[in-house]
Amino acid sequence: MCDHVDAVGAALAKREADLLILDLNGFDHLNQLSGLGALIRGRAGAPILVLCAYEHSAWLPELMAYGSFDYRICPVLNDELQQAVGQALTVPADPAAAMQQELLDKEKELRDLLGVQRSLQRALAGIDTINTMASQICLALCNFPGVRHTSVLHVKERGDLQLVAQEARNHLDLGRLLERRDHLLQSPLRDVFPALMAAARGEMVLLDAPEKAGDPELAMALHDRNVRMVLALPLCAEPGGPKMGAICLMFDRHISFTREQFACFASLAQFVSFGIGMSELKHRNDALAGQLSQMSTVDAVTGAGNRRAGEDALDNEIRRARRYGLPLAVLSFDVGSFQSSNDLYGAPVGEAALRKIAETVHGRLRTSDTLARMRGEEFLIVATHTNSDDALRLAEKLRGAIAETDLPLVGHGAAVSIALSVAQVGAEEGSDAVLDRLDTALHRAKRAGRNGIELAA
Repeated sequence: MCDHVDAVGAALAKREADLLILDLNGFDHLNQLSGLGALIRGRAGAPILVLCAYEHSAWLPELMAYGSFDYRICPVLNDELQQAVGQALTVPADPAAAMQQELLDKEKELRDLLGVQRSLQRALAGIDTINTMASQICLALCNFPGVRHTSVLHVKERGDLQLVAQEARNHLDLGRLLERRDHLLQSPLRDVFPALMAAARGEMVLLDAPEKAGDPELAMALHDRNVRMVLALPLCAEPGGPKMGAICLMFDRHISFTREQFACFASLAQFVSFGIGMSELKHRNDALAGQLSQMSTVDAVTGAGNRRAGEDALDNEIRRARRYGLPLAVLSFDVGSFQSSNDLYGAPVGEAALRKIAETVHGRLRTSDTLARMRGEEFLIVATHTNSDDALRLAEKLRGAIAETDLPLVGHGAAVSIALSVAQVGAEEGSDAVLDRLDTALHRAKRAGRNGIELAA
């Protein structure tokens, strides 16, 4: 009877209406319906029936902030519309009993919502991997009456929407239904399936009958699994923030949600968003901590351990050797004439040669051995389960390997030689003492001439 909100207000001022039907179809944005909230509030609890398009079902919770009303998701069949009008116009025979029943229904609704909230809080209690957390979330959401299937869709790197978890009480496999488990926004059902719409738009989507999605095959597949209604909620830590995915609940019955239920589901979705956000943050922090740990123990030029890593490895291996009565040897070697080579050919050439030497030595060590750059061109090797004789043989092997290696400095006409020292750790000797012995022996090897090996006394 009226084609805009102002006309409705004028008409209601002239005549009383037993039922006000607000058809929101044909509008693309809720702000086009300015004054609609005042109209709902002005009814003061008198019957209202709102007809809302499926793709704009997110408007319903916003309008419920102004007052209560019944609603139907469009498209609506004539029989469904007549039934909705009849229910809205029905006056209870016993208003007091009807009010009592309404209170009982509200109490049960509150208990159900609190039960789901507690289950979800337990699921989010520990920061875990996103997949594990999502599985716990799906299990918790299945506690709501009528829910037969739950799922969590998460936006991974580069906007890839993935199905990370689902819980089915009706043997429905959402991945098979959507014909994929990742790159879900490329699914042919992107514009009709509620969870994909919610993830893409960042707003709630309610499908109160599978056939209303407009895809007969989807409707048939859902009906075959006893799905009568689908609610999808976007995952977003804060309004206007980045879209993180969606949670999807499938029901085996039709439920007319109240304002409190919509608000509770929105809060649960926000809790889930916070949980996933915290899990992602922990994952990134762990990755950064690993990188920092590596940076603090790895020499940036050669890729060998740095001085700290070498000293720590020596301390640890001394304790281990002492506890189990095992031999332990340490070797030190110095690459000669490097400062003058750097001056002649530049630091990049010298660093490339050091890196090649470190790779050559590391390739001839066991996985249990440690190679560390202690200072400048001086390196330390901690050789586990090794006595002095074996360490001398290892030193000879390393000297020969470096001599045969094609180093960048050789290509510039420079000669590369190394001096080595070897020491076996004494039964009661500490790391400082053995390093002093090793350093003294290395100086002897340097004075004796290049490519020499000295055994520390």
